[in-house]
Parts: sequence; C-alpha cells; structure tokens
Amino acid sequence: MLRHLTAASLLALGLCGATWAQDKAPAAAPQAPAATAPGAPAASPGIQSANIFDIRPDASTDPNYAKQNNGERARVQPGNNAPMWRQVSGGVTGFTSLPKSQAPEAGNLIQPFVQYPGSSYTTAGEAWRQVRNNWLIPYGGALLLIVLGAIALFYWRVGMIKLHGQPTGRKLERFTPFERSAHWANAIAFSILAISGLVMAFGQFILLPVMGSTLFGWLAYVLKNAHNFAGPVFAVSLLIVIITFIRDNMPAKGDLNWLLKGGGMFSEHEVKSGRFNAGEKVVFWGGVFVLGLVVVASGLVMDKLVPGLVYDRSTMQIAHMVHSVSNILMIVMFMGHIYLGYVTEGALEGMKTGYVDETWAREHHELWHDDIKAGRVPAHRSPQPAPGTTAHA
Repeated sequence: MLRHLTAASLLALGLCGATWAQDKAPAAAPQAPAATAPGAPAASPGIQSANIFDIRPDASTDPNYAKQNNGERARVQPGNNAPMWRQVSGGVTGFTSLPKSQAPEAGNLIQPFVQYPGSSYTTAGEAWRQVRNNWLIPYGGALLLIVLGAIALFYWRVGMIKLHGQPTGRKLERFTPFERSAHWANAIAFSILAISGLVMAFGQFILLPVMGSTLFGWLAYVLKNAHNFAGPVFAVSLLIVIITFIRDNMPAKGDLNWLLKGGGMFSEHEVKSGRFNAGEKVVFWGGVFVLGLVVVASGLVMDKLVPGLVYDRSTMQIAHMVHSVSNILMIVMFMGHIYLGYVTEGALEGMKTGYVDETWAREHHELWHDDIKAGRVPAHRSPQPAPGTTAHA
C-alpha cells in the first residue's frame, strides 16, 4: 500500500513539474524536445522560481507572461486560473443577477488586496478576520474573566450585603408596575443576547471541542435565532427604560462624593444618595444610554435596517467590530450590576415586588427616603407593617 501511494505521489509531482516547466518556457516559439544522452538531465534555461498561483498583481516574474493571450496561456498553462484570480483581487467586477441596490459588491468575489504598514499583502477581509481573532476574541475574553474573578474575590471577602438595622415592616414603593415591566423585559432580552453572543464568539474555542460539531451546531443555530428575535425586544425596551428612568438618573449634588468614597461600601454607613446613587447612574449613562444605543445602532446596521447606508463589506465589518466591543463592555458593566442586585439584601425584592422596607430605603438611599417622608417625592407607603412582621422604631 505504501509503495502504491509513493509511486502515485511521484507521478503527480512529475506531472506538476512538467506543467510548471511548460508554464515558464517562452510560448512564442515552441520547439520539439531536443535529443539528450541517456541519463543526462534535461535542460531548462530561463526557468525562474515563482508561484504562479500567487494572486498579487506583481507576483509573476516571467517576462513573457504578460504577453501571452488567453489562447496561448490556456495551451501552455492548462488549468492555471491565476489570471482570473488576479482580476478578482484587483477589484474587477463580474456579472451578477442581484440588484446593485441590494448587493453593491455582489459582482466582486473578494475585497481588493492592500498592503498595510509593516505587513504583507492581504485583503481587507483577512485584516478584519485577524482583528477579530487576534484582538477582539482574546482580549475581550480576558476582560470578561478578569471581571468575573474580581466579582468572585469581592464576594469571598465581603459576602452578602446585609441590613444594619432591623426591618420595620413598613414598605415604600420603589418601582411602579410599569417600571418593573420595562426593566424585566429589557433584562431578559439582554440576557438572551449576551448568552447567545458569547456562545457565537467563544463557543468554537470552548464548547466545540467538548460538545462536538453536531451538538454545538444545533446549539449555535438555536441561539442565533434567539438572538435575532430578542434583538428587537431589547431595542424597544431599551428606549422605554431610558425615557422612564432618565429623570432620576440626572447628575446631582453629592454624586462625586459618593464615587470618591466608593459609596461607603467598605464602611459602616453608605454615602447618602437619592433614588439612584452615583454608581447606578454610571451604569445607566454608560451601560444603558451610551453602550446600549451603540449596540442597537450597530445591530441595525448589521441587519441592514438603517436607510441611506451602502451595505458593502467594509460597512458590515466596521459594524461588527463596533458591535462586538460595545457588547463586551456592556456585559462587563451589567455583570457588576446584576451581582450587586443579588447580594444586596432587599434589592432584588424591590425589583420583583416593587416595594422595599423602610430600613432598606434609609440605609441605601437616605436622601430618597427623606424626600418621601417629607412628601417631596410621591410614593405609596404601607401604613401598617406587613403581616407577620414586627415593626421597629
């Protein structure tokens, strides 16, 4: 078996060598092969080492190559598609039945070759792939792991954030039913988008070797469709969340002091704040408003839903990179937001039921609590302790 494979390989190499020699011989004056002595090597004057399938415009070193017409080239170089690929790499547009308005680059198989400073010839598509695989994926993944490790370390050192005082049993309305509906719709859509996006970005490196191609293929297919359906829900609910909460997230006196002291998280008492503290305002303006709108806008571009844009390859590549970077940063910010919502006693209950205990309001948002007691902020209050709860002064 090995002898047969070796013989077949030598025969293939011999045929390729003969074709390569013919490719490099001058095509203008073909001559019959000269007789040589038995065992003497065949002469091959004028043959230069070159890769005829290198599709860069200046790749050929044969001086007669450019003079050959299509008929001569097809006769002396049968099967050589290098001329066609040189035209492809040079940006020559071929025929396509697709309308230009829907597919402006449909007649171009690949993006033209360019040479970036300090690098060899490459296509813009290959440059985008290198940016994705060598920058976005490794550094984005590292950032996610660093933040996840920091959260784990923080939980190990601090643990649950408990109330210092005893609950009074008197409840204050923190979120209306409409506010909670907008928040949960946005949060659920964001979770679906984040999980599906992370699987599409990192799954081939982490899940594929473990699950195998069949199971991972089905998982990616399901999550990709879930991503497509959750996107519009996230976009609409994001606008509702911004309009609903923007007033209470406006900068106020004392926000800078809260940030400088870290909210008093490592002390006995938190820094006084209004309905939302400075940390929550940073998440709102940085994560919800700026990054959220960038994510939605770049997603609309990738779905070709922005009128007036030319949807060529470069537009989609830029939109993809902007979408990826903003998504990673947004996920990182909301990882901290979700963590604090779970470890802060009473915070998750406030978003689930809409009500928080008076002690919780006084310890975490003292200025907001004082405004409610003074009647400056309308909020429903339960006049009596909740059933089964003992009131404390």
